[in-house]
Amino acid sequence: MPTESPPQDLLRLRIDRSAAPNSRRRRRWGLWVLLLILGACGAAGYVYYSGRAAIAVEVAVITQAYPSQANTLLNATGYVVAQRKAAVASKATGRLEWLGVREGSAVREGEVLARLENKDVLATLQQAQANVNLARANLQQGDAEMRDAQRALERSSDLLKKNFVSAAAHDTVVARVEKAQAAIAGLKASIAVAQANVRSAQVSVDQTQIRAPFDGVVLTKNANVGDVITPFSSATGSQAAVVTMADMSTLEVEADVSEASVGKVKIEQPCEIQLDALPGERFRGVVTRTVPTIDRAKATVNVKVRFVDKDARVLPEMSAKVAFLSRETAESERAPRTVVQPAALTERAGRKVVYVVSDGKAMETVIVTGATYGEALEVKQGLKPGDKVVLKPSERLHDGAAVSVAAK
Repeated sequence: MPTESPPQDLLRLRIDRSAAPNSRRRRRWGLWVLLLILGACGAAGYVYYSGRAAIAVEVAVITQAYPSQANTLLNATGYVVAQRKAAVASKATGRLEWLGVREGSAVREGEVLARLENKDVLATLQQAQANVNLARANLQQGDAEMRDAQRALERSSDLLKKNFVSAAAHDTVVARVEKAQAAIAGLKASIAVAQANVRSAQVSVDQTQIRAPFDGVVLTKNANVGDVITPFSSATGSQAAVVTMADMSTLEVEADVSEASVGKVKIEQPCEIQLDALPGERFRGVVTRTVPTIDRAKATVNVKVRFVDKDARVLPEMSAKVAFLSRETAESERAPRTVVQPAALTERAGRKVVYVVSDGKAMETVIVTGATYGEALEVKQGLKPGDKVVLKPSERLHDGAAVSVAAK
């Protein structure tokens, strides 16, 4: 019996299985392509953002150094003091009536700084001067009596030659002359005594006037008008010194040198002085003397260093650092030099460069170097004091790279 063919409508409902493997293959390739695209995008994003991430760096600040540091044998600390300093007071006791100076006043030797009440001693002086005048008047009277006695003697001598007077009467006239001479000697001595009393009273008056013992500057004022000045006394409410003054031309530094290092110090040795109050200045100094004893508590020797360079800004009691040098610093070596640590240098394209940190970025800067001072290298061009540079820059670091300063 012959087989009948299926109807055409049923044939259209049949699934074509020959095309299915090709479709699955295309979907599989599409998935791999998508994964490759996503991987490439991720890699590109990683490279992009890793390149923009801040690089942790260690920085150093550009400073200044002095060439004399290479010749320094020893460093010590101390204070500025005045070799000539005085607490000015009066030998007399009294109430302060007038004060003519204040802190910082420049005074000359012998200038009156203050005055005590002196009406009593002035009265004594006037009385002594009056006694001198009285003694001089008595001397004039004695001179008149002497002249009269001498004239009487001359007349008596003429009459005695003519036997008109007796020898006894003549002897009386001679005695009168001798008494007048003795009286004149006593009156002259009285004048000397009166003049001595005047000088004594004048000294008492001068002691009420407090004068400057030398040229200098008033450092402190210890008393005010109305205070009672009582030298050599500790009475309540009284003062001994009126002012304290110093001769600024005798300023020097007292430096404490370790006992173990005292052999490096010698008289007339050149020094360099730095004051904490004037950090940007260096002053020349020279060793003048050493105190011939050791401070047992600190194991130090006190060394006196005189200023060669005078400066009105230098004041007593300033803190000082003294560098004892092996040789005198030349004039050309006294200016400070800008220096950098060698660890900050690197080479880029055959050039010496450093990376200056500014606003969170590393800026590549070409520099010109000079001499070496200790462990630092002089920078002649490219940097200035205060700049921050990267230490030990890595190969990743480039111009404009974002950086973050690592905490020490």
